[in-house]
Amino acid sequence: MLDLKFIRENAGAVRHAIQVKGMDLDLDELLALDHELLGLRQRVEAMQAERNANAKLVPKATADERPTLIVKGKELGEELRALEPALRAHEEQLRQLLLRVPNIPHVSVPVGKDDSENVELRREGVLPEFAFKPLDHVELLELQGWSDPERVAQVSGSRSYLLKGEAVLLELAVQMFALDFLSVRGFTPLSTSALVRPETFVGSGHFPGGEDQVYKIEGDELMLAGTSEVPVNSLYAGEQLPLTALPMTFAAISAAFRSEAGSAGRDVRGLIRVHEFRKVEQYVLCRADETEALVWFGKILQNAEDLLTALELPYRVVQNCTGDMGAGKVLMYDLESWVPSEGLYRETHSCSYLGDWQARRTNLRYRDEDGKLTYAHTLNNTGIATPRILVPFLENHQQADGTIRVPEALQPYLAGKISLGKPVR
Repeated sequence: MLDLKFIRENAGAVRHAIQVKGMDLDLDELLALDHELLGLRQRVEAMQAERNANAKLVPKATADERPTLIVKGKELGEELRALEPALRAHEEQLRQLLLRVPNIPHVSVPVGKDDSENVELRREGVLPEFAFKPLDHVELLELQGWSDPERVAQVSGSRSYLLKGEAVLLELAVQMFALDFLSVRGFTPLSTSALVRPETFVGSGHFPGGEDQVYKIEGDELMLAGTSEVPVNSLYAGEQLPLTALPMTFAAISAAFRSEAGSAGRDVRGLIRVHEFRKVEQYVLCRADETEALVWFGKILQNAEDLLTALELPYRVVQNCTGDMGAGKVLMYDLESWVPSEGLYRETHSCSYLGDWQARRTNLRYRDEDGKLTYAHTLNNTGIATPRILVPFLENHQQADGTIRVPEALQPYLAGKISLGKPVR
């Protein structure tokens, strides 16, 4: 959410953000409603002042004057009560429009319509060369007996997954490695619930607009979050933090659920796009200083890159264009890991800076050096998301005999094993 005063004074910049981010929002409608609401409030305030002034005259009035003043007071009260529904309706309508106003992208963000116009910044790591015919991750899982897609589909439907044997240990090892890795770098581990109230999605900016991606619990005011960013972003909602509390840095792990509405037919095979997964999320709350926030952006991006490097996975860094960065983002980079079977890079991490856009929605403020209440800035980035990361992991580390090589950094989390699986080729 942007400050309404900022929108009024920078309508051109806001209009441009709406256009380049492809948002369905009429800024003129919002500004007209704002103008109407200001007029309505002024009218209410004037009538309240008149009613108060009239009330002060009653005790001093003569017996002949008092009945007229009392009647006038009642009439003013009735008029004010009649205006209240219109005032509340205008306020709620304006609030709903404000929730759809996108953030202003950083000057470095390329303008583009969708992910096809994202900009590759650099590539890291060495692509594997195989002296044998490599398999894709589905074939590798089947070869080792580490999955059972048919049975889990009978239980949980399509786009569900089930891992068996050492694949389960690998998934947990990757998660634990990421938590330890981030903890050493000063990020406080959190284990959060995916069950959240609807208002937390508004606070994170996923609502309005992303309702079709969320699973709802029928008969209860709870929903299932698709990332721990959603609950963590609301942990301090409505609070006024001391300056000494910032920055706050978290490595939050949780289950995650996404309906994947609108993705019919895309990535239906294997572990790329499943409805339920596990995720370690980096989350930062810092002072309202863009320079400081961009330093944090670099830190959480580097954390993710260092995790991929430790897992010995080739990747590339991509800057998201305006049409692929979401309404609330000021700046967004993706990390895409190499998937040999497809001969392309696939997104495994997403790094975002949102300014005070989320904090305004959750009313999270802190007192700055001068004691002034100021909205905090927020950032987030993937630490590790499983099972998606297992796709490049299995394919890049497969060996000629069908076993999977374990990178040195991960070996302590797998009882010192240097490979997983049995020779089957």
